[in-house]
Amino acid sequence: MENPFVLSPYEGKEFFCDREKETSAIIDDLQNGVNVTLISPRRYGKTGLVFRVLDELSRVQPKTVLCYCDIYSADDLEGFVKLFSEAVVRSVKVEPAIKKFFSVFGGIRPLLSYDPITGSPQVSITYQNEGQKLDTLRSIFDYLGSQKDKFVVAFDEFQVIRNFKGVNMEALLRTYIQPLKNVRFVFCGSKKHVMADMFVNAKSPFYESTHVVYLEKIDRDVYGSFIGNLFETGHRRIEADALDFVLEWTRCHTFYTQYLCHRIFRNASKKIDTAEVKRACAQILQENAPGFIERRNLLTDKQWQFLKAVAKEGSVEQPTSGGFINKYKLGTGAAVKRMLESLVEKELLLETLSLEGKSYSVYNVFLSRWLESI
Repeated sequence: MENPFVLSPYEGKEFFCDREKETSAIIDDLQNGVNVTLISPRRYGKTGLVFRVLDELSRVQPKTVLCYCDIYSADDLEGFVKLFSEAVVRSVKVEPAIKKFFSVFGGIRPLLSYDPITGSPQVSITYQNEGQKLDTLRSIFDYLGSQKDKFVVAFDEFQVIRNFKGVNMEALLRTYIQPLKNVRFVFCGSKKHVMADMFVNAKSPFYESTHVVYLEKIDRDVYGSFIGNLFETGHRRIEADALDFVLEWTRCHTFYTQYLCHRIFRNASKKIDTAEVKRACAQILQENAPGFIERRNLLTDKQWQFLKAVAKEGSVEQPTSGGFINKYKLGTGAAVKRMLESLVEKELLLETLSLEGKSYSVYNVFLSRWLESI
């Protein structure tokens, strides 16, 4: 049979672990006119959860038009408009609706083509001036608001709009979104401090305009049961000790757990023990080592030393404490604080908040495990 541990964000609810509470809460919000902000570290399964929500909405509200737009690659307003336009085309699907959508663009004539490999729509727009870009963006929201159908629009990696030059995208989007009665939005982001500032800071345009959902790791017992069942569907059985090792080694971080299980299933015999799991772990680290070494070249010697120190500890609650600094010969507290801020910004370190305070770990679990061994 095909490998049940899929590496794409979503292939159906049978391959999707838990998140039942979050799915139900988000759907309930959207059905009751509440926009949602979904925040989680990268590769926790945020995008998969969005697809799970949209999949369920397609079942319970088949007439609702569902629009998913990943804006991670957008560098500016023009890039945002292009990606948003393509997402709307994908969602309305039929040619008459696409023509109606493009008709609202006024004097601008978009060119629509389709990727020869993926079949995805590609929209090309030529502008005469910056004002036309703003007009086009407004036209998209005007189109959505003028439709009889209900829409759900999900923007993934929404925090990138903070990087756009020459335009206050937050204020602009808030102005266009607020009047819409038939459109609900899901704003997703992986940079927690940026997303929180956008939706929790009283000075931000989107302040308290949504229900904010923070995505945590999947419960270990729930994840373990899910993994065991998926192996059984493929006529393989993973021993309890081996399953515990998988969850411990990947720290229950969704992407890395899924990736390791995918590799184990691909390599495995009918009965999977801890030795077989460890062989898969070693194989993954060996394959990724060249990429890890390349990251080394992007950091200073001290930053690399600091990153390695955090990896060897697993998680660090007081990185500027004398004990930690002296143990790994990291220099002064001020220097460590600067390195900490830089590595968090580069998404090499993950900052986790709890009632007990902050803790730091290496963002990429495979990189962390590799750093432990060198």
